[in-house]
Amino acid sequence: MKLSSAPPTLSAPESLNQTKDAKPTIIESKLHISDSGKLEKPTQEPSQNFSKGALAVFGSTFLTIFLSEMGDKTQVATLLMSAESQSPWLVFAGASSALIATSLLGVLLGRWLATKVSPQILNKAAGISMLVITMQLVWEIFHS
Repeated sequence: MKLSSAPPTLSAPESLNQTKDAKPTIIESKLHISDSGKLEKPTQEPSQNFSKGALAVFGSTFLTIFLSEMGDKTQVATLLMSAESQSPWLVFAGASSALIATSLLGVLLGRWLATKVSPQILNKAAGISMLVITMQLVWEIFHS
């Protein structure tokens, strides 16, 4: 059987031409026959859409916060406190609780702001705030 003549639900391993014992594998079909007799791709259930969306939001939030917190002053302070303390797990618990509390504050404030201000204005305000902070830091560098 030629590979090009195989039905779409069959797939052959790349080594099919090299090995005599290789067998095609069946891949789950994403198509189904509708009530009208047409071949259609089924729509995803809302729970699947939610779980993919929730996972994407969680993943992007985790990655953004994780990367932005690496090497910042909070991490350095936690490192120093843990080195000086005889209870590193208590330092971890305190630092984690503080990060959770500040994150909760940010989420609640962000949700409240989203009801009052458009996302475009929030994005511009955040960008302007970052520019102002950057200019202040550069000013301090050159005038100290």
